[in-house]
Amino acid sequence: MLQKTKQERYYRFSKYLKLRFGERVHKVSVDAGFSCPNRDGKISKDGCIYCDNRGFSFYSRVPSRPLQLQIEEGIDYGRKRFKAGKFIVYFQANTNTYAKPDILKEKYDIIKKFKDIVGIAIGTRPDCINEEVLALINSYVPQYEVWMEYGLQSVHSQTLKLINRGHTYEQFLKVIKATREKKDIKVCVHVILGLPGETKQMIFQTAKALASLKIDGIKIHPLHIIKGTKLEEMFRQGLYKPLKFEEYLDLVVEFLEYLWPETVIQRITADCSREFLVEPLWLLERDKLLKKTENALEQRNTFQGKFY
Repeated sequence: MLQKTKQERYYRFSKYLKLRFGERVHKVSVDAGFSCPNRDGKISKDGCIYCDNRGFSFYSRVPSRPLQLQIEEGIDYGRKRFKAGKFIVYFQANTNTYAKPDILKEKYDIIKKFKDIVGIAIGTRPDCINEEVLALINSYVPQYEVWMEYGLQSVHSQTLKLINRGHTYEQFLKVIKATREKKDIKVCVHVILGLPGETKQMIFQTAKALASLKIDGIKIHPLHIIKGTKLEEMFRQGLYKPLKFEEYLDLVVEFLEYLWPETVIQRITADCSREFLVEPLWLLERDKLLKKTENALEQRNTFQGKFY
């Protein structure tokens, strides 16, 4: 395990990548054209109450572009904007293992056309993985850093039902076990803070559960309201109130305290196009949140893993 320095309050993904590859690595997000069983009717046609890919995925908002072109554009942007020399392709939008293995392979194999791609990250659901798909993904390990990104959101069954996730925590645990049997595939888990009905105690139970699993990476997101979603209906009806900036900041700091110290923190906020964002508008102030989180950790003399 690559070690962070003692001076850091939490284990940033950028630091992990710099240690791992020796230079700046940029993550290129793509929409490979996959669907989702929680929208196409296999599980549900309604989807999660907060979800619209157009809110966070650029290529889900613009006219369809070939996958190779998306990667080319992402690499060009990463070179110019961040001076990156290496890249990880992130299959982001929808459920990126929801297809037959031969179709998945055709999509994933496009990364082989680019010499500066060093990794692949695959966003999916815990209920859309089987042994054949895991074996395919594991075949990329000898040449690439491979991350599986599983959307969990919460460990609480009542919450998963309320937000219409369509899977259970038990399914998540099962897929984590199966993925770890491949040994070199890394696991990143997505969680959301501020879900309807969740108390602080419930949120920190999620943190403690993931800490006990020693998850490789985590993305922490604030629940935000996207236009046209069920969550917006709940908000308009007074059934949901989004977190205020300071409330979310306090939750993030304490959430970090409960995590395993070696879990790489890939995100502590979320992105949403202003065109689609209803509330909270502070979500648009990403740099402010990152800075305030650093300041809060320092002022409280605390750090990731303090209560692990």
